[in-house]
Amino acid sequence: MTDDEKTLVWLLDAGQSDPAIRWQTLRDLAGAPESAWTAERARVETEGFGARLLAAADADGQWDGGAHFPGDWTWGGDEPQPWTSTSHSLSLLRTFGLDPTSARVAEMVALIGANCRWEYDDLPFWGGEVEPCINGTAVANGAYFGVDMSPVVDRLTGEVLADGGWNCDTERGSVRSSFDTTINVLEGLLEFERSTGGTEASRAARRSGEEYLLQRSLYRRLSTGEPADDSYLRLVHPFRWRHSVLRALDHFRSASLLTGAEPDPRLGEAIEHLRSRRGDDGRWPLDGTLPGRSWFELDDGAGEPSRWVTQRAMRVLAWWDGASLTA
Repeated sequence: MTDDEKTLVWLLDAGQSDPAIRWQTLRDLAGAPESAWTAERARVETEGFGARLLAAADADGQWDGGAHFPGDWTWGGDEPQPWTSTSHSLSLLRTFGLDPTSARVAEMVALIGANCRWEYDDLPFWGGEVEPCINGTAVANGAYFGVDMSPVVDRLTGEVLADGGWNCDTERGSVRSSFDTTINVLEGLLEFERSTGGTEASRAARRSGEEYLLQRSLYRRLSTGEPADDSYLRLVHPFRWRHSVLRALDHFRSASLLTGAEPDPRLGEAIEHLRSRRGDDGRWPLDGTLPGRSWFELDDGAGEPSRWVTQRAMRVLAWWDGASLTA
């Protein structure tokens, strides 16, 4: 077998892999019929990571008693930001590909709408809050799970900065965009576009944010050409709020599949960096995870091959190369 074929077998290993990885591998890499990958996707709700995370929800529909932060967490302590609250748990369920049409999801959405409020000003969860990085994630999650996020999208489209992106510090006077905020908003706008078709303003805002990243080769400063942050080149998962070259490449892949746009040549440097990180075993390693409380680990640890990173890297390269891999 080729390296790609061996890696697909590893990704699809029913004894070691998770339904959340297997169904996306079947759809994006193995060329499986829709009936096969939808059947595997249905298992996310009842098995593996998806089932474990759903079981961790509070009786009122929240996770760990809070919207963006756990109910027992306070600023100023020694503990790094936790990842167990409602917003971050929803992002993981979206990453897992939980079927948004299931009855469990409808109940989840309703409970969150009734009981979850942002730490900022006690605002209702599905109405968003004030920071575009948080609102971008809220839009991505809401749109994916069938909530009308139009008011939050309208807010985001009115917050595009002069250089084309967004920054969570805008309300505190920042006039320059941030890689981290911009990728979160872009994912939200794309999910909104996928679920509704988007608006003229939301589509224009998405293209503006993408141009911001493309002008910077996904990780370089426009002023000097130097990396804006060396961590953007690391293979970290889950992404949480952080930008990375892999995360951005997967966004451009997803946008291309939705809109029919050709891959932009300015992605080439990032693509070659991704190729260079592939191990001799055909897999990509996990460089690390962001510190902070989480419900459970998704990978075997830093330095070990990561199914999550590998699956994403392979589907990005398959899209870029125009290849169709088969198991």
